[in-house]
Amino acid sequence: MDVSNLWNLQGQLFVLLAVGAALRYFKILGEHSKTMLTDLVLYVTLPCSIILSFQLEVHAHLVRTLFLVLAVSLAIQLFSLLLSRLLFAKSEEAKRKVLRYGILISNAGFIGLPIAGELFGSLGYMYASIYLIPQRVMMWSAGLSIFNAEHLSTRQKARKVLLHPCMVAVYIGLLLMGFALPLPPVLSMSLSSLGAATTPLSMLLIGSLFAEMDREHARLDGKLFLFNLVRLALIPTAALAVCRLLAVDRMVSSVSVLLSAMPAGSTTVILAAKYGGDTVYASKLVIISTALSLLSIPIWGMVLV
Repeated sequence: MDVSNLWNLQGQLFVLLAVGAALRYFKILGEHSKTMLTDLVLYVTLPCSIILSFQLEVHAHLVRTLFLVLAVSLAIQLFSLLLSRLLFAKSEEAKRKVLRYGILISNAGFIGLPIAGELFGSLGYMYASIYLIPQRVMMWSAGLSIFNAEHLSTRQKARKVLLHPCMVAVYIGLLLMGFALPLPPVLSMSLSSLGAATTPLSMLLIGSLFAEMDREHARLDGKLFLFNLVRLALIPTAALAVCRLLAVDRMVSSVSVLLSAMPAGSTTVILAAKYGGDTVYASKLVIISTALSLLSIPIWGMVLV
């Protein structure tokens, strides 16, 4: 990973965010448009990128490495789960739910996966896709129980995880890779064209969120400061320290640490609204942590070079 490429990528992200904010400010992007963009990324462009990332030659080292990515991700999720249960115990209940969920579930899928692909290529996409499996399991189990422990049965939670469109893309990618099935050129080119739209669409959507900021969102209280310190600094620092201590493969370590340093997941706002959490506080959490991550992600990128 070249540092100049990292800064060029960050500059590109800022430009795309600014365009998204302008589109929202001038009402070209409305509430319906934001929903459409979210669905387009989750159901079309991200799955296309994931499938393409598995177009690699299978060998024993690659299989072992994928299991290593899975193990590192699981360890990070368990650490995040522990932190979510230990921190913010004295906060009022509605805010505590938001803070706990934000520690547990990051925006690694929506922001982290495209960035990993841009920085590390197809291998970065593949590792990031595997990394996200434990987080998606945690999202629909421990994450959901933070807001509503009784809402989904175990079977429904499993269905949510197993049939997530990005998970389906992982299955397809593994099947193609396992049986060494090359994609026809026309299909490969089509997937590549669609997948290339992931980063622009993601950043336009996040930019539109920034355009909705008001003075209430800009206020950073002590708990939000602690949250961002933990979400953007403590968790990735702990992940990096353990990976270096155990001499984990450098690419695995870099992708895992980068994804662990992502801001609060956008589902924080969705679940807070659905189950009686503090939606204003949830929006503030997501917006501020995303804004701060625009500074922290390049720093982590330089650390990981």
